[in-house]
Amino acid sequence: MSAYVAGILVPLLFTLLFRNSKNPKKRGLPVHVGGEPGYAIRNYKCTSPVRSAWEGIYTIAQLFEQSCKLYHNRFFLGTRRLILRETEVTKDGKSFEKLHLGEYEWMTYGKVFESVCNFASGLTQLGHKNGERVAIFSDTREEWFIALQGCFRRNVTVVTIYASLGEEALCHSLNETEVTTVICGNKELKKLVDICGQLDTVKRVICMDDEIPSNASVVEQSGRWTVTSMTDVQRLGQENPVNADLPVSADVAVIMYTSGSTGLPKGVMMTHANVLAVVSAVMTIVPGLANNDSYMAYLPLAHILELAAENVMAALGCSIGYGSPLTLTDTSSKIKRGTKGDATILRPTVMTAVPAILDRVRDGVRKKVDSKGGLSKKLFDLAYARRLSAMNGSWFGAWGLEKLLWNFLVFRKVRAVLGGRIRFLLSGGAPLSGDTQRFINICLGAPIGQGYGLTETCAGGTFSDFDDLSVGRVGAPLPCSFVKLVDWAEGGYLTSDSPMPRGEIVIGGPNVTAGYFKNEEKTKQVYKVDENGMRWFYTGDIGRFHSDGCLEIIDRKKDIVKLQHGEYVSLGKVESALGVSPYVDNIMLHADPFHSYCVALVVASQHSLECWASKQGITFSDFADLCNKEETVKEVQASLLKEAKKARLEKFEIPAKIKLLSDVWTPESGLVTAALKIKREVIRKMYSHDLAKLYAK
Repeated sequence: MSAYVAGILVPLLFTLLFRNSKNPKKRGLPVHVGGEPGYAIRNYKCTSPVRSAWEGIYTIAQLFEQSCKLYHNRFFLGTRRLILRETEVTKDGKSFEKLHLGEYEWMTYGKVFESVCNFASGLTQLGHKNGERVAIFSDTREEWFIALQGCFRRNVTVVTIYASLGEEALCHSLNETEVTTVICGNKELKKLVDICGQLDTVKRVICMDDEIPSNASVVEQSGRWTVTSMTDVQRLGQENPVNADLPVSADVAVIMYTSGSTGLPKGVMMTHANVLAVVSAVMTIVPGLANNDSYMAYLPLAHILELAAENVMAALGCSIGYGSPLTLTDTSSKIKRGTKGDATILRPTVMTAVPAILDRVRDGVRKKVDSKGGLSKKLFDLAYARRLSAMNGSWFGAWGLEKLLWNFLVFRKVRAVLGGRIRFLLSGGAPLSGDTQRFINICLGAPIGQGYGLTETCAGGTFSDFDDLSVGRVGAPLPCSFVKLVDWAEGGYLTSDSPMPRGEIVIGGPNVTAGYFKNEEKTKQVYKVDENGMRWFYTGDIGRFHSDGCLEIIDRKKDIVKLQHGEYVSLGKVESALGVSPYVDNIMLHADPFHSYCVALVVASQHSLECWASKQGITFSDFADLCNKEETVKEVQASLLKEAKKARLEKFEIPAKIKLLSDVWTPESGLVTAALKIKREVIRKMYSHDLAKLYAK
């Protein structure tokens, strides 16, 4: 039986056994641990946290070299060839870049290893010394991964920086870590040139693209730094090879800067042992994962979720095809009309996603179905209702013959949006709504492994099993982690609560990172080592454990606001509940201790609102005009109230007043992180006038 077939049949067999068992499967088990008293759970597979799944492998550099030898001739990294780049101008005068991309062009594991070794040697020949740090400042692409592994072969610590980071945060990250070499694309190089006078330690820049921006030469001529293409660095290394200087497990592999959702970003120090522990644990989550799987890489590699996922794929000999959120599907904003998106060409079997991306997939499918109308829409709605009812019922309903029928008649067309071969999705970075989870389960016919972790735990915390059909939970502890709850009496969450223990989530194990770079005070606040030497991270999130050992996130300490009359409002919980409204593209709830009610800023869904306006016969000059109309606000508010009732929100949790916004929040605007989580404080400041008006009405 092939690994691919096994990956489909094994989950079905296990699901049959467990769903029809009188006793629910134990996914996590109580365990006694040291440190602060609390209610602790471990993974049912492991009595102690996993450190490495491979004998004799202690670092990511060793693991990468092993894979390149084992899978020498297999396809590894793939990038689409650019056929045409053009600018499209809309009727209102706005211009958009459109790309016509060709097939994937592949490098084998052997060829990638050669490129990595050449880059490592070239980096040394350029003058980068031991102990100096490199920063990678770029969108996700194959050169990013090659540069990362090249640095590891010389035991160079890599500082990862989001390509969307603003100037202040970028300067802070580079100066704080005293980076001497920056690796970036030509787009990011232009940003660096603009702030060159504010960078204290940068000596050299390596551009991933052969086309180096003309303004970079001015900085180079001033003697501030040298600029070299990555191709030239690899050529230099090929001509002047240098022996590897491999790290040990305790060496810092990455200083990963958070996306700065609250203030300036913090640099989290991750050792090779930290990252290896998570890679070793996550590879056990995906059923039948093997070297015939292909992985769609498009999330930021500066995010630990993507970095860990790509190293898992590399460890098992999978192929990784690179794309971007703007070119992912045939209808993505940067894809030239009539040409194919990344997923259609790659046809991946495995993907990672953040909830915002999955919400977009859901909304895109609904938009297409609604626009067709008629019999097509009725058939889709019938199929979806039948599948939803079945998934909430018996195993036979979830996986039986009727599923095959609906998949063939209706959902295979939806599957084609992501290439038609997806068999497993990993979701992390933020809570995934139950509505979206079920929608993806049904329409793509694939399980979603929803995970919970933080940069400080290398994304390792909990992960849901492939055969767990429940929604709203994030699974049992990963094999590399212990997870415990400790009392937060101030918020009323106690491990003695019934029917489930509740409290602040604390994660311990070899995946818990070394702390914050140059921030000992903050490190001491949230990292603690117990009498057994186990390192624990205090997350600030509030959770509860179900009887089968699975965790559910129910609150966050920072997101809880006390209203004027003493009621507590969990901002994130309410936003998650209201965000499923078809009129909502994004939402931020705001609560003020000096008022008895909440208000909300709502980024409106243009397609949904314009369709509604058309049916109502409402005329408007542009989308901003539509958002300002009183009847539009009333319609959206009614929709929010409907979703609030479904989620059983209290009256004081429901926004009494809302402001509709026509402009989308993007990482480029600085209002959401690269993982598309809202930057609450930044948004509050930008829209302070609108919020004040809502409270003044």
